[in-house]
Amino acid sequence: MSGETTLREVLIRLGKAIDSLEAAAEARLERERDFSEAEAEVQRMGADRARLAQEIDKSEARAERLAEVNREVSRRLVTAMETIRAVLDR
Repeated sequence: MSGETTLREVLIRLGKAIDSLEAAAEARLERERDFSEAEAEVQRMGADRARLAQEIDKSEARAERLAEVNREVSRRLVTAMETIRAVLDR
């Protein structure tokens, strides 16, 4: 009986070890899936960041053009007002 008991105990321990190994393998696969998902999300965020950076650059360029136009309009208004004053003063 001692040999049979030992064999039974060994088989039980082996079964538990296999269960632990399967659980560890499943946990690792789950972590790898999570890592893959996180990596894909980082790539999507990087693409979004690049797109937003381009949009910001375009907006800044447009804002600068509008500021230049605004300065030109102001300059022309001042010139027009000075011309009108000069005509009225005559």
